[in-house]
Amino acid sequence: MEKFTTVTGIALPMLQANIDTDQIIPVPEMTRSTEETHTRWGAGLFAYWRYQAGRDREPNPEFILNQDPWKNAVILLGGRNFGCGSSREAAPKALRGYGFRAIVAPSFAGILYGNSFRNGLLPVELPESEIAELARQMNAANGRASVTVDLQTQLVTAPDGQAFPFVTPPPLRQMLLSGLDEIDQALQDTTAIEGYWKNDAVRRPWVYALGKNGTLGD
Repeated sequence: MEKFTTVTGIALPMLQANIDTDQIIPVPEMTRSTEETHTRWGAGLFAYWRYQAGRDREPNPEFILNQDPWKNAVILLGGRNFGCGSSREAAPKALRGYGFRAIVAPSFAGILYGNSFRNGLLPVELPESEIAELARQMNAANGRASVTVDLQTQLVTAPDGQAFPFVTPPPLRQMLLSGLDEIDQALQDTTAIEGYWKNDAVRRPWVYALGKNGTLGD
């Protein structure tokens, strides 16, 4: 999985509540291709809003992600219950594929929250008042300002230097900092794994009766 420590850049305000996974990536965009690439997933992000209705991927100039400098955003400022709806993992894939590295919202749907970590995307929960202040500063600068999200210090720093602390579940935080998912982390402890096999072979030798070649007594 993809590692994350810190990101600094444009933070895009999309503060409406209940942005669901079908708005993040509609089903037709999920079935257009079987390629497992950032380009494929990113192209489908916010397709209902980002493209002209009935015109295949013709940009809608009114949508903020089609406007400079917002199209270069790497942080998204969202509203309550971000990522509600279906459990599709394509939603965080689309956000990451477009180029976002962090989503800052007052609350997240649980499945999207967990899936984000596993796709190199950091979900950050902050109070609505603090997100509103970040959005105010970004809008005042017409998008020409930077926000920093730092997972090591667990701070979001506004353009004017204000720092807003956040809390991340320790196992998910470590997973993203190291770039190792649950399986990869478990495989790091080879001593414990080998010790378990040796002890288990004593307790249950019949489990190990088949050898490497699938025959008894190898």
